[in-house]
Amino acid sequence: MSIDDIKKRFVDEVKLRAYDDRYIDRIEEREILQIAIQLGVSIDSARPALLQVCDEQGFVVESRVIKLIKDRLQSAAGADGEVDRPLFEAAVAAAKTAVDGKKNDREVKRMVLRVMEETGNNKVKTGWFSRNWYASLKRELGV
Repeated sequence: MSIDDIKKRFVDEVKLRAYDDRYIDRIEEREILQIAIQLGVSIDSARPALLQVCDEQGFVVESRVIKLIKDRLQSAAGADGEVDRPLFEAAVAAAKTAVDGKKNDREVKRMVLRVMEETGNNKVKTGWFSRNWYASLKRELGV
């Protein structure tokens, strides 16, 4: 099967799975990549092809958003590895831009919190007299 045939199949699979929200989450991405592997395409070829198809069709891929969040948090947390509230808000703003309105504010904040937990960037800076904003936010979002 040629790469053009695979891209056409990707277009069909992407539209089938994300037609309503134009958003490919991790599970949908995995399913589409498994189809490519079943068709004999290596993962190293299938992933860039999927991303290209999503770019052309205007779909948002969650794994890209998560990578953006990880990069933003890791570079900004610095040597001490602590995240302060403004850094968190900057990561949320970048993620909001990346999801292009496909997720609401609450979902984006939950995504950033999940990435913080997964990457171990959940040490937070608090002020002298302020409460722990991270714990408060987790309670507020039900995480």
